[in-house]
Amino acid sequence: MQALFNQLFDYNFYCNKKLIEQCTGMEKVPEKCIVLFGHILNAHHIWNHRIVGKPYEFGAWQEHSVDDWGDIHYENQRTSFEIITNTDDFTKRIDYENNEGRMFANELKDILFHIINHSTHHRGQMLSDFRTNGLEPEPLDYIFYKR
Repeated sequence: MQALFNQLFDYNFYCNKKLIEQCTGMEKVPEKCIVLFGHILNAHHIWNHRIVGKPYEFGAWQEHSVDDWGDIHYENQRTSFEIITNTDDFTKRIDYENNEGRMFANELKDILFHIINHSTHHRGQMLSDFRTNGLEPEPLDYIFYKR
């Protein structure tokens, strides 16, 4: 399972890095994309911090400067890889409090998969918004990554 999660998070890193590069090169990044990518970064950060039991620093929908995306993204990925590397039980239950103050518990493997799936979902929304704004998005399909 460790190898699978390493591969999925590597794919996630690749996709986010491509979007950061594309947005950094734009004269003006569409506002919806700024909001969505900030949310991708923040949610990843929040889930990492829930897993390791630390308070998180960002709100779920907090916006960040495009210039800061790379550093936040790198730290998110570094932390996730560290979690994966140091885990010997992916069925371990993680207790956490959601943004409304309710307590929940999920298995680590489900939280890690959620981070990937959540990021993919919002990247798809970004690519759609690119097209709406007359921009051609980078191809981010998993199969292209694997080629």
